Amino acid sequence: MALLEVRGVSKSFGAIRALTDVSFAIEPGEVVGLMGDNGAGKSTMVKLIAGNFPPNEGEVLVDGQVCHFHKPIEARAEGIEVVYQDLALADNLTAAQNVFLGREIKKGFWPFRILDKKAMIERSAALFAELKSETRPRDLVRKMSGGQRQAVAIARTRLSNAKLVMMDEPTAAISVRQVSEVLDLIRRLKAQGVSVMLISHRMPDVFAVCDRIIVMRRGTKVADKPKAETSPEEITGLITGAIREA
Repeated sequence: MALLEVRGVSKSFGAIRALTDVSFAIEPGEVVGLMGDNGAGKSTMVKLIAGNFPPNEGEVLVDGQVCHFHKPIEARAEGIEVVYQDLALADNLTAAQNVFLGREIKKGFWPFRILDKKAMIERSAALFAELKSETRPRDLVRKMSGGQRQAVAIARTRLSNAKLVMMDEPTAAISVRQVSEVLDLIRRLKAQGVSVMLISHRMPDVFAVCDRIIVMRRGTKVADKPKAETSPEEITGLITGAIREA
């Protein structure tokens, strides 16, 4: 059974048709690349799956059950997490504080409950170790590399035992070494049975870690192929429209 299934989804914003009859599935522990030019519908699809808004037509299923998401907290309850390109991290806080931002561990009894900083630091350290990241819980985020920041954002998704992590352009504007760190983080998630949807313009990254590649153009799906059955040249042609569909 597919972890996530999107069936015949369409979405319009007024007169603008952002998605038209899009269907695909993601299996447990599968890494799927979502590619397409600007305006292809990638961001709309991610936000729809993440619960930012419902489709006009079609449905989204998680573990075979139809889900009607109207806000991100509902999608998160079903194990769907998103790491957006800006990461939504607070630079003035530590890694541990960012991991638990809005999900703090507290101790004591109301009205005398206080933050359990020790528990949050220990849990964060365990998550970073699980991801084999060099990030340390007490380090300030503003002093971190791009790869370490991604580790903090991914560790946050592990708090809720996410089944699917959607990553929006995680390797944009970071160094070659940091790109390698991020791709390793994706491999670690896969090894732990977590599905990943990688939204990226970077062809080498997608071909390095993805099992399958979905290509969108002008709000429609034009390809959905195992990586072994396609090539960067074909995917480029599909993105630009030089190749109609595959």
